[in-house]
Amino acid sequence: MADIIVAKTAGFCFGVNRAVKIAFDVADRNQGGCTLGPIIHNKEMVAALNDRGVVSVDSLDDIQGREPVIIRSHGVKRSVYDKLNEMGVEYIDATCPFVAKIHSIVYDMSRQGYTVLIAGDENHPEVQGILSNCVSEYYIFKDVEDLKKIFDLIPEENKDRICIVAQTTFNEKFWKNCIVFLKKLCTNAKVFDTICNATSKRQAEAHTLSAKCDCMIVVGDRSSSNTNKLYEICKKNCEHTYLIETAAELDRAMIAEARTIGVTAGASTPDRIIKEVLDTMSENTTSSVNETENFEEMLEESLKSLNTNERVMGTVASITPNEVYVEVDGRKQTGFIPFDELSSTPIQSADEVVKVGDRVELLIMKTNDVEGTIMLSKRRVDAQKGFEELQKAYDEKQILTGPVTEVVSGGVIVVANDIRIFIPASQATMERDANLEDLKGQEVKFRLIEMSQRGRRRKIIGSIKSVLRDEYAAKRAEFWENCEVGKVYTGVVRTLTSYGAFVDLGGVSGMIHISELSWLRIKHPSEVVKVGDTVEVYIKDINTETKKISLGYKKTEDNPWVILEKDYPVGTVVKAKIVGLTAFGAFANIIPGIDGLIHISQISNKRIEKPADELAIGDEVEAKITGIDFEKKRVSLSIRALLPEDAPVAPAVEEEEDEVVAVVEPDAAPVIRDLEDETPAEEPAPVEEAPAEEAPAEEAVAEEAAPADAE
Repeated sequence: MADIIVAKTAGFCFGVNRAVKIAFDVADRNQGGCTLGPIIHNKEMVAALNDRGVVSVDSLDDIQGREPVIIRSHGVKRSVYDKLNEMGVEYIDATCPFVAKIHSIVYDMSRQGYTVLIAGDENHPEVQGILSNCVSEYYIFKDVEDLKKIFDLIPEENKDRICIVAQTTFNEKFWKNCIVFLKKLCTNAKVFDTICNATSKRQAEAHTLSAKCDCMIVVGDRSSSNTNKLYEICKKNCEHTYLIETAAELDRAMIAEARTIGVTAGASTPDRIIKEVLDTMSENTTSSVNETENFEEMLEESLKSLNTNERVMGTVASITPNEVYVEVDGRKQTGFIPFDELSSTPIQSADEVVKVGDRVELLIMKTNDVEGTIMLSKRRVDAQKGFEELQKAYDEKQILTGPVTEVVSGGVIVVANDIRIFIPASQATMERDANLEDLKGQEVKFRLIEMSQRGRRRKIIGSIKSVLRDEYAAKRAEFWENCEVGKVYTGVVRTLTSYGAFVDLGGVSGMIHISELSWLRIKHPSEVVKVGDTVEVYIKDINTETKKISLGYKKTEDNPWVILEKDYPVGTVVKAKIVGLTAFGAFANIIPGIDGLIHISQISNKRIEKPADELAIGDEVEAKITGIDFEKKRVSLSIRALLPEDAPVAPAVEEEEDEVVAVVEPDAAPVIRDLEDETPAEEPAPVEEAPAEEAPAEEAVAEEAAPADAE
């Protein structure tokens, strides 16, 4: 009489069970549908779904109106989601949450510049989905030998920024060996143990069971990665290990001589197939199921329907990166809370929410997992409690606050009272076509504008714009009550035009005219300010009838004439740049916004015919400030005052007060003016020179043209 020992972990894992349930729920609605690739790696289950109208298709081209499309438990490439959204196809994501977590990890780490190492089979659909989320360099390996080769390929400068993840069904023993090797060479590596907890338990039990059995039967599809790994583990301990897909493959000769037979099954093996195998084994052997390990009773217990939405109390027993294990009051099964069911707000680790020993109230979520565990949710309990508070806030039109956690298609998600609230793009900001990404991570105020519930489905819609509109109205009223000419405000530049900049003063906009932006002449406001700049302005004028406000921006201390008066008194020697030449002198820039005139008589200590004989535009010269008329905004300069008087000098020219001056408007760039009355009243007598020979005609022409050139 042979003893048959059935592994407690045999059969569907949580992720597979979830995907299958989603697919059959679609089938029950009799609306057709399809799965993108086999929903799980089990031909029997795929055939059963096909009979119910949910077919498996190989590519998006094969959908042909078979909606909804179900994303299988292994997940798909990131590009597939993009294509589905582009096509506008309805789809349901049945990706195992543990697989989706790996997608999130590699996406975030690769965006930070980490090199990603993935332990797994590069041809497996789960791994294909994982690597599609890598936006930086990545490598795939199967064992330590592969990892050694890969490590040599990684540039030295990248070896201090490495992260490593594993396919959820990766061999745990191989994984541990790889981590030991990696830690020796790269102590700073970020290690994410992403092997599914159910997988590691299943592999550990298979190892223990196969070590004490004469024969091992592994039940599962040959295309299933985790089933093949179970077979490999068992084969090392038990020579007579067989992998079968259905009871029809069970040969009496396999088990005829065995005294102890172990049975385990892959995570994608339906309970029905396991039971058929056991029934066939009973018919072909005189056997007994080991002690109390009666599979039918065990299966019945594991599939017992638990009351969905029932609240229970439990004690946190242990915490892993992917889930929290809980001892549930009054239940034999060990409950677990998936990471995604801990909190509605983004968290980095479970211990941000719970600690070992905590007493927590939880909600039972229905599962048919033959592992005999209960899937629980803390997030949903918190949400149920919060829903009542939100209902009150909605009825009373209260203002709520919460963080923007996600930017989704058509809007953003805000979390309040542990409940996700959708805010449409049209209700998220005051500005049309605003970048919603700017809101992510911000704490915002909002109101609920729509709230309803049908069974378990809740529809909660909020509006940030509603609160902003009220705040702006209040700010406008306060502004018009207190505003006055000369008052200083801090605002934000919202719009630029060719003639000025519009500034938001907090519910009210005012305009800074282009002439008020700078003491220098500018061609466009963007030379001084940019959209989004915070600026300090003052009110120049208010039109209460049209509600128009003129703003000033230029500061008195920046006025070039104020700077000149403070820092450049008469007698100061300056370095100036020649910016213009006339028949009577040269204009030189002293400081931005102010040019001074160097009269022709002050250019040199000898007589010159024209300024161009000594100076050219662009020359930098040293000159002395000999006079400033602040009322008329005129400055006189002299180079001659700094030169030795060692050459014949022309008789002094009497200058009228209004002659030979630099004219600079305070709000404009320097302007060189050649006024008719700026010509000296009397020409100084020329110094007598010896008569020269008559110049050739060409030279005469050149001399006649010279004054014009000087101008």
